[in-house]
Amino acid sequence: MPERRYVITFGCPDRTGIVARVSSFLADNGGWIVEAAYHTDPDTGWFFTRQEVRADSLPFGVDELRSRFAEVASALSAESNWRVEDTEERRRVVILVSKEGHCLYDLLGRVAAGELDVDVRAVIGNHDNLADITRAHGIPFHHVPFAAGDKAEAFAEVRKLVDEHDPHAVVLARFMQILPPELCEAWSGRAINIHHSFLPSFVGARPYHQAHRRGVKLIGATCHYVTADLDAGPIIEQDVIRVDHGDTVPDLVRKGRDIEKITLARGLRWHLESRVLVHGNRTVVF
Repeated sequence: MPERRYVITFGCPDRTGIVARVSSFLADNGGWIVEAAYHTDPDTGWFFTRQEVRADSLPFGVDELRSRFAEVASALSAESNWRVEDTEERRRVVILVSKEGHCLYDLLGRVAAGELDVDVRAVIGNHDNLADITRAHGIPFHHVPFAAGDKAEAFAEVRKLVDEHDPHAVVLARFMQILPPELCEAWSGRAINIHHSFLPSFVGARPYHQAHRRGVKLIGATCHYVTADLDAGPIIEQDVIRVDHGDTVPDLVRKGRDIEKITLARGLRWHLESRVLVHGNRTVVF
């Protein structure tokens, strides 16, 4: 059984004494720090930190820790940019899919193997071809068809299905629908997308075919938070894989899917472990 910990994250204007203030607060309450990370962004003058504390070292629970730490956050002008999470609370995830199943298969496999300890509450698809694999893992599948034209009703149903689980993450696992601005706002900081990293070079349909004709030597994937600016949200993780002149279009597609899977899994894990701090359109990943 993993050791229960409390995770404190925040960002604030940089100044002297921040680390001392946080360390003194934890020490005065008996807090045993087991992991600590810091970063200062010289471009914005902003300070970021992530602290893990043994839960059993404190004489009170997470709610009391939040209440007491609020005074520290206020004194440091962290305002709303701070969080205290309890690792004992299992993270809830809802996954959105379309037809392509490689990212869904990978995530479900990691959950089944115990590699990704999350509670996948539901999978929602605008097609039903991934229903069987989802239900084989004991997870409910909801089919929400998207008619051509006005998609407001379909998105309203998706939002209802997602929000009833209050998930820590909404994963767009190759979900080929553009979230409307109101959903981007409602799920801000929780909706995570994955796509190929050809953009902005090869826009539109059949990007791997375009890349093959251009003779690219690297292909990759980008995992990012969803915003109203299409595919332009804060980036959580990226990775690449080499290709060469002997690779066919199917080879590029296969390799692209491989890198999409690993990049999405990493990004989701870091998000759920509270390792990603967002500042504007950039991230700090501890």
